[in-house]
Amino acid sequence: MERVVGVPGLWATAYGNVGSSIYYALGLVAAYALGLTPLVFLFAGLIFAATAITYTEGTAMFPEAGGSSSFARQAFNEGAAFGAAWGQMLNYIITIAISAFFVPHYLGVFWEPLNSNPWDIIVGIGVVALLAVLNIVGIKEAAKLNLGLAVLDLGTQVLLVIVGLFVLFSPATLWDNIVWGVAPTWTNVVIGVTLAMIAYTGIETISNMAEEAQVPERTIPASIRATVITVLVMYALIPMVALSALPVTRQPDGTYSTELGTTYAGDPILGIVEQFGFSGVLHDVVIGFVGILAATILLIATNAGIIGVSRLTYAMGSHRQLPSGIRSLHPRYNTPAVAIIIFCAIAALVMIPGQAVFLSNLYAFGAMLSFSIAHLAILWMRWRRPEMRRPYRGRPNIAIRGRSIPLFAVFGLLGTGGALVAVLILRPDARWVGIAWMVAGFGMYLLDRRHIGVPWTRTVTMERQELAMEVDVAYTNILVPVVATESSEEMMATAGKLAADRGVTIHAITVVEVPVELPLDAGMPREERGAGHLLAHARQIAEEYGATVETSVVHGRQAGRAIVDEARRVNAEVIMMGVARKRRLGDHIFGRTVDYVLRHAPCRVVIASDAAAPDTTSAAAVSAALSEAVARPPGPRGQPPDR
Repeated sequence: MERVVGVPGLWATAYGNVGSSIYYALGLVAAYALGLTPLVFLFAGLIFAATAITYTEGTAMFPEAGGSSSFARQAFNEGAAFGAAWGQMLNYIITIAISAFFVPHYLGVFWEPLNSNPWDIIVGIGVVALLAVLNIVGIKEAAKLNLGLAVLDLGTQVLLVIVGLFVLFSPATLWDNIVWGVAPTWTNVVIGVTLAMIAYTGIETISNMAEEAQVPERTIPASIRATVITVLVMYALIPMVALSALPVTRQPDGTYSTELGTTYAGDPILGIVEQFGFSGVLHDVVIGFVGILAATILLIATNAGIIGVSRLTYAMGSHRQLPSGIRSLHPRYNTPAVAIIIFCAIAALVMIPGQAVFLSNLYAFGAMLSFSIAHLAILWMRWRRPEMRRPYRGRPNIAIRGRSIPLFAVFGLLGTGGALVAVLILRPDARWVGIAWMVAGFGMYLLDRRHIGVPWTRTVTMERQELAMEVDVAYTNILVPVVATESSEEMMATAGKLAADRGVTIHAITVVEVPVELPLDAGMPREERGAGHLLAHARQIAEEYGATVETSVVHGRQAGRAIVDEARRVNAEVIMMGVARKRRLGDHIFGRTVDYVLRHAPCRVVIASDAAAPDTTSAAAVSAALSEAVARPPGPRGQPPDR
C-alpha cells in the first residue's frame, strides 16, 4: 500500500463512517434513553474520545492495519491479537448489516413500503450483495468522493442544527422531557449508553488505513483529533434539537415515549426535518434531498464495512490468524473473495430478523471487547515497556512508581469494559450470539494453528528480505523443483531457512522428461540416477537448517506441466525455482519450463536466476541473487495472468 492519504482523506473516511451512525443510532437510543438522550450521547462521546486517544497512541507506534489487534500482539501474544481482531470482524459485519438495513428506510420517502418489513430486509440484503460483488471485482475507494460526501454530509448536519436551534430548540422542553428515575428508568439509561456506542462506529477505520497514511506520526493524530471534535459537537447538538422537536410524552397506559424512538425510529433525521414546518414543493425537495443524502451516506458506510473486512482479512492473513481457504485471493481479481462472501453472508443472515436493537447490541459486544483490549494493551505497554518509542503520547497521565499511567486509557477501559458487562447482563440475545461468535472463532483459530504446527500464542508474520524478495514464513508446503544450477541450490537454501523449526515441509522434486515414444512409467536408469544425486545434494543443503525435506523423482512429458501437477498434488503454497540466466528469446522470458509454471501455477512462484557464483550458505549472497516473479493462477479459458 502506498502512503498517499493525508489528513483530509483520513478524516473524510472516518467521519463518513462515524457520522453516518447518527442516521439510525439517534432513534435507537431515544427509544430507551428518552429525555436523557443528549446526556447519554455526551457520556458515550467521552468514552469515544478516550478510545480515540488510545488508538492514536497505538497506531502512531505501530502504523499497520489491525488496530487493537496490533496493539494486543505487541503487548500480549498472538492469541490476544486474534481475540481483538475477531471482535473487530464482528464490528465490520454489524456495520455492514445495520447500515444496509437503514438505507431503504430513508428511501421510503419515495416508496412507503421500504419503511417496514419485509422490504427493508430484502433491499438491505440486496445492497450487501451488490456491494460484495463490486468489492470482489475490485472497486476502488475514491478519496475525493469520500471527502466530498463527508463535507456534504457535515454541511447538511450543520444546516439542520442551525435551523433547528432557531426554529425548534427549547431548553424548557428538554428539561420537561426528564422524569428522573421513571422516564427513563436507570436500567434503560444503561441500555441507552450501550446502544449509543454504535453511534461511534468507525474510529478503527483510521487505524486500519495506517499503512496508507502520509507520515503516520503526524497525520494520524491530526485526523483522529479532527474526527473526535467534529463528532462530539454534532452528536451533542443534534439530539438536543431532536428532543425539542419530538418531546417525550406520557401515553394513556402510563408509559413514556418519544416519536423519535417510535414513529421515526427508522429515519430519525427525517423526523426532525418534518418538524421544520416546510410545506408544498419546498417540503418535498428538502425531504427528498435528506432521504437521498442519508441513503448515500449509509451506502458508503456499508461499503466501508466491506472494505474493512478486506483490510482486516489481509492483516489477519499476514499473521496466519485465518485458514488459507478464507484468506485466499481470487485468481482473477486478486481480492479476498472468499472472506467477502462469507462475512457478507453472515451480515445478511443477522439482518433477516429485522431487529435493529439486536444488531446494535451485538455491535456493542464486539466493539467494547476490541476497544477494551486496546486500552489494556496501551496500559500494559506503558507499565512494562516504558522505553518504547512513542511518536505520540496521549494525555492526561499520572506518575506511579516511576511509570507514566495514561488516565485516558483507564477511563476508556472502565467505560468500554462497563458497557461490555452491561450488554452481557442486560441483553441475552447479544450475549449468546456474541459468545458463540468468539467461541467459533477461537475454535477455528486453534484448529488451524494445530494443523500448521504453530503454537497459538506465537506470532507468524511476513518477512521481507533484502531487495524484492518477500515470502510468507507461514507456508506449510513449499515445492522446490531441483535442477543443476547455482540458483537452484540458492533456492533450496532459502527454503531451508523458511522451513527451519516452523513445522514446514519442503517437497523437492526433479523432473525426468520422458520421450513421447515411451510410456510415462518407462524405466530411465541413467536419468533417474542423476536425479537422485541432485535430490540428495538438495536435501543436504536444506537439512543444514533443520528443515524437513521430502524428495521424489517425477516423470512427465514436459517439465513445466509436471511441476504444476505436482504443486496441485501436494497443495503447495509456493513454488521456489532456480533458473539459468538467459536473454529473452521469442515468447519465452525465463525459458519454456518456467514460463509454463508462471502461466499455470496454482500458487505463488518465486524465481532466482544465476548471477555470479556466490556462497549459497550466505544469507546476503542468497538475497543478492534473488529476483521475484509472482504468478497468479490462470484466468478464464487459460488466459495468462498479469505479471
